[in-house]
Amino acid sequence: MASGYSPSRGVDVQRYLAALTFLLLLILVLSRVLMMRRRGIRAVVFGKIDRKDFLIPPFVLFYFYLVLANALGLPTVATLALFHSEIAAWIGIGACLLGLLLFLLSLVSFGKSFRIGVDVEHPDRLVTTGVFALTRNPIYVSFALILLGQLLVFPHWILLVYLAAAVVLFHRQVLREEAYLKGHYGEEYARYCRVVRRYL
Repeated sequence: MASGYSPSRGVDVQRYLAALTFLLLLILVLSRVLMMRRRGIRAVVFGKIDRKDFLIPPFVLFYFYLVLANALGLPTVATLALFHSEIAAWIGIGACLLGLLLFLLSLVSFGKSFRIGVDVEHPDRLVTTGVFALTRNPIYVSFALILLGQLLVFPHWILLVYLAAAVVLFHRQVLREEAYLKGHYGEEYARYCRVVRRYL
């Protein structure tokens, strides 16, 4: 494995901000999960519907290492850049920050209804306000924005593969969640779908 970006390429600020964005995203998720646990709410119901979901966390950890390694110049397999553009890197930072803001607003709108996975045992109310009035899936949109932004900052083929795979996995999860929501909330969810788009 060779080292990632060289500090001499003049993109240090963008690299650090991109890595910080991903770190802040993880901190937001973990802090919300812990806050809900203190209230007696189990927020992590990941993998209850499909055990194959447990294959995802190792890939997320590897992705986090790739971003961190490229930001800090640590050894990484992602060494060959697809392109070099400081403008694209700054656009990427904008996408990362927008994604992080959208994720934060999603958590605020979700309130105590936030779950990682589909909670079929303890469903809460249908959330349709806040950012959920703009998109039915703001969390997945925010993840996609962050992944796209990081690809623009670290333009490597591995991160491109991750972005493509993530879009497929997000859509798969959205379809599973929609099937549950249609069955559980019925006409209330159908009305919501007629007014608000799935993504953007």
